[in-house]
Amino acid sequence: MKDAYIVQSVRTPGCKQRRGLFKETRPEELLSFIMKEAVDRTDNLKAQDLEDVMCGCAFPEAEQGLNIGRVASKMAGFPDHVSGATVNRFCASGLEAIALASARVQMGWSEITMGAGVESMTFVPMGGNVPRPHPEYSKTNPENYISMGITAENVANRYNISREEQDIFASKSQAKAAKARDNGLFTEIVPTPAYKFVPQADGTMKKETFMVEHDDGIRESTPEGLGKLRTVFAVNGSVTAGNSSQTTDGAAATIIASKEKCEELGLKPIARLVAYTSVGCKSDEMGVGPRYAIPKALELAGLTIDDIDIYEINEAFASQALYCIKELNLEQYMDKINIHGGAIALGHPLGCTGAKLTATCLANLKEVNGKYGVVSMCIGGGMGSAAVFERL
Repeated sequence: MKDAYIVQSVRTPGCKQRRGLFKETRPEELLSFIMKEAVDRTDNLKAQDLEDVMCGCAFPEAEQGLNIGRVASKMAGFPDHVSGATVNRFCASGLEAIALASARVQMGWSEITMGAGVESMTFVPMGGNVPRPHPEYSKTNPENYISMGITAENVANRYNISREEQDIFASKSQAKAAKARDNGLFTEIVPTPAYKFVPQADGTMKKETFMVEHDDGIRESTPEGLGKLRTVFAVNGSVTAGNSSQTTDGAAATIIASKEKCEELGLKPIARLVAYTSVGCKSDEMGVGPRYAIPKALELAGLTIDDIDIYEINEAFASQALYCIKELNLEQYMDKINIHGGAIALGHPLGCTGAKLTATCLANLKEVNGKYGVVSMCIGGGMGSAAVFERL
C-alpha cells in the first residue's frame, strides 16, 4: 500500500440552525467555498491536480442532494476530470469521507483526493424533509427510528450519568470554546462568506455578502444556569438543550496526497490517517458508540490511550460523552479531550462533523506539539466511528 499524507485540513465556522449567520447560505455555497480554500491554501497545489472528492452528508437531499460532492466541486471551479461522490454514515459521514479518500490513495487508485463534509440543518432538517420509516418493521423495531434525545436519556438512565454531571460538562465545554475563540486558537477556521437577502424599494430582493469568522453558538453558561433548563425528551429526564449538541450549519475539507505526489509537487505533509474503524451497538443507546470504536481503532494502530495527545470526542450529548470517557478510563486525560470545547458549544453539523473534527484535531495537535490524535463520534442508528491521526 502507498503512503497517504494529509496536506491540508480546514473548516468553516459552525453556525446555529435557522437562527445563525449561515441561515440564508446554501450548503453548496459553504462546501464549494471551503473546498476551494483548501486547495488555495496548500502551497504548490492546483485544482487540476485533484482527482476525486468524497463528501460526507447525513441527509443528502433537497439543497444537499443531486450528489453535492460533485455539484460543489464544479461550483468550486474544479476541472471536469475531478470526480465526486456523496457519503452517508450519518454523524460519521465526514470522517468516513476522509477515510475513503485516504484509502483511494493508499490503494493507488488516486494520487490526490479530498475528503470533505457538509450539513445545513437550516435547509435540510434532522431526519430529512420526508422521513418514511418502514411501516411493519418500525412496529417491531421502533428503536431504529427513535429520537436521538431518547437514546441520550437511555444512556443517562442505564449508566447513572446524573443531570448535575451533564450540566457541569456542558458548562466547561462552553467555557473552553469561549476562551479558544477569544484567544484566536481555532486556527483551522477559514473566515467564510455568508449571504442574506435584503428587500429593495422596488420589491425585489438583493443578495448581499458578509463574512463569518467565528462559531456563533458559543455562549456563557454555568452549571447552575443550565440546571434551570427544562428537559426536552422525557418528563423526569436529564437531557436538555443546554447539555446537548447544537444543530448547526457548516462544512470542512481535507486534502490527501500520495508520497510520490508530495515529492513531485513539493507538497508538505502535515499528518496521516493511521487507522479508522466503525462498530455497531444497540440502536436505543447509540451514544455509547465511541466506547467501542476508540479501543478498536487504537488496537489497529498499535497504540493505547496513554499514547494519544489530543482526543476530539463528539459531544452529541453530555450523557453519552461522559459515559464513554468513564468507560474508557479517560477521566485521567480530561486535559486532552476537546481542549477547545466540543459540539455542545461549537455545534454538530451531522455529515460535516467528522471532517470538522479532523481539522480541529490536527490544529490542536500542532498547538500542543503532540503526535497522535483521536477523532470519534456516536452515530444515529447505533454505531460509533473512530480514527487515529499522526501529526508529521
